[in-house]
Amino acid sequence: MSFLPDAAYRRLQHTLDVRRLRSRALLTSVSGTPVSPALFLLYTDRLATQLHSLIASLRSGDTRALARAISAVENRAPGWSDLLKALFPHTGKARVIGLTGAPGAGKSTLVDQLAKLYRKSRNPHPVLQNREDKGGATAFDENYTVGIIAVDPTSPYTGGAILGDRIRMQDHFADPGIYIRSMATRGSLGGLARTTADVATVLDASGRDIILIETVGVGQDEVEIVRLADITIVILVPGMGDDVQTIKAGIMEIADIFVINKSDREGAERVEREIRALQSLATRPDKTNDAWTPPIVKTVASEGKGIEELAAAIAEYESYLQKENRALKKSIENWQERLVDMLRDVMLEKARASISDGNLARLAQEVAEHKRDPYTLIEEIACGRLNK
Repeated sequence: MSFLPDAAYRRLQHTLDVRRLRSRALLTSVSGTPVSPALFLLYTDRLATQLHSLIASLRSGDTRALARAISAVENRAPGWSDLLKALFPHTGKARVIGLTGAPGAGKSTLVDQLAKLYRKSRNPHPVLQNREDKGGATAFDENYTVGIIAVDPTSPYTGGAILGDRIRMQDHFADPGIYIRSMATRGSLGGLARTTADVATVLDASGRDIILIETVGVGQDEVEIVRLADITIVILVPGMGDDVQTIKAGIMEIADIFVINKSDREGAERVEREIRALQSLATRPDKTNDAWTPPIVKTVASEGKGIEELAAAIAEYESYLQKENRALKKSIENWQERLVDMLRDVMLEKARASISDGNLARLAQEVAEHKRDPYTLIEEIACGRLNK
């Protein structure tokens, strides 16, 4: 049985046909001799078969296939774009919850506790997936399934994730209903990695009911999570110095729910009072005719306290979004910004591909020596009129 809709399968075949022609032309220009069409047909047909098999395995709940798909997307391996194009029609069903806050706020512990709670909760509308039980027989998971994306700081030596978040979630490794993926920011700003949205797409297409995205520790204006998450949770803790400083600017505006974690500490009441005072003064951007006032939930994540209240607040906001088509309006707003970001990335990649590293160094030297002005140079690169 095919897991690809007919339209998506036709688009995939068309893309592969185009790549056959491009690849053959490229290799012919490099080698100077025509390459056998049979060789290209063999390669691209094999690629299509592998891609179709990967998607079928991923959709059936194969964790290894999910890991391979995420790696292909995150590392921009050959075929990553075709994979996302084929998976996108299967997305839009998962609830994406973003959790952000300052370093040390307890984000990882809170994600860990939320995942535990959801795994114990029965999904009223389950998407049944084949999973192997301990005896090897096929079983169905009717509780909520969870995907976790933990964005970690980048290692200065390897460029990979430091994996601090994963250490705090070791209890879930034996549970096939929870998939955890650590990602390095790799220099990206805004609290997320460059490919976080694409990885969330893969998790959504795999049938995960809930996707929890934990941002790297953020300050006042790292608010990229709001473009990706359906529900944004801002986590605060008492005793972080100037409490008002930690919750103003962009962070204050993006919160759908405030969490005061480690609320057993002295100063929790003061943080709550300051949030309420700011809420009474601030006018939240009303992009979706929003009359929602973000609730404040107190938790002690290390002890599991307040987690059920947080889940209830999430469910209440989700119900609110379903009224008056607010969820769709919010999604449209988010996609407008994401499409611009995606276009910027593609245009930048095309511009960089048109300039070799050696040529870029030469151009930089000419600008540094004032032989050329950078503004005209950028216009020439953007318009494809660069005189190399």
